[in-house]
Amino acid sequence: MARRRTTIAAVFVSLLLGRAAFAQQSPSPRARNPEGSATGKSTVLQPDTDLIDAPTAGVLDHGAFANRARFFSNGGVADWVSFGVYPRVHLGASFNVDQLLGTGSPVKITRPELQLKFRFFDGERILPALAIGYDGQGYLYNRPDKRYNQRQRGVYLVGSQEIGVPGLQAHAGVNISDFDSNSIFGLLATSFNIADKVLLMAEWDNISNYVDSRVNMGLRVYLTPNFSFDFAGRGVGQGGHFTDGVARGAERIAQFKYTGSF
Repeated sequence: MARRRTTIAAVFVSLLLGRAAFAQQSPSPRARNPEGSATGKSTVLQPDTDLIDAPTAGVLDHGAFANRARFFSNGGVADWVSFGVYPRVHLGASFNVDQLLGTGSPVKITRPELQLKFRFFDGERILPALAIGYDGQGYLYNRPDKRYNQRQRGVYLVGSQEIGVPGLQAHAGVNISDFDSNSIFGLLATSFNIADKVLLMAEWDNISNYVDSRVNMGLRVYLTPNFSFDFAGRGVGQGGHFTDGVARGAERIAQFKYTGSF
């Protein structure tokens, strides 16, 4: 297990050291078309602001909005709503519901959480685009301890860079989820956009030690320019249980995301 994660880390780090052009305002190589199509509908994709769990340096366009719903283990559902409130800035909120689907009961809702991201640097030839943000949404809420088993990202800094091949990007970042402990975590991720139809994603997230870090892999299918579907595996290769008895092992998730503009 340690050898496999070390190999994945080496691949990600080598990608981040590659030099490639990065001249566009968005971390995505897609062209912008603010006028949309002749029908008045957008014909280009919004930037990928997140992969599976990892954020990117991308932000929603000014005046755009997005709604993302995630379906995860034990009938749980998490939902995010985000808005491009200013150029380079988007703001959002999320909430988590346990046992909403299936026969489990009772349905339990956790408190809403806040997301904020500011893209302060668009990148240059050898420098990645950079964004700073805050994300309060964790995963697998531990009700006896009143905290998430998989902690919220908290304050983070992330960079995104296109490398070598059009559509291939590397992402890296650091975050502090809890200022009481001041523990610093890292993330390494890569994504590959294939003709604006499919996005392949791989992440090594929550990097502080091997036990708590997570390897996530999945794909995103763009059904239309405004609607996408994700299927992914989280915590690949993990085992054991959290303190409340919930399994720590691998988890399959599905996500739907809709984007539009005002």
